[in-house]
Amino acid sequence: MNRFPMKPGDRRVRAYSERDVLALLNELHRRGKKFGLYFPAACTNTRHGQVIVRFGSAPASTLLNLLTLLAESDAEESR
Repeated sequence: MNRFPMKPGDRRVRAYSERDVLALLNELHRRGKKFGLYFPAACTNTRHGQVIVRFGSAPASTLLNLLTLLAESDAEESR
């Protein structure tokens, strides 16, 4: 697939609440386990109205981009 990564300032990211991002982190842990993608100390923080994922102060867009890559990998495996 030819998708472009979401950028940190993307407006769509602002639609995610802290609760939404925590659910996405849980999904990342579940789906990323077989790839070694596990961030046990990951948590969220809100800065300037934007939810930040704290595994190195990454924006929520990083989390969404990782999940997109995992979904694409799952899709390719099921072919």
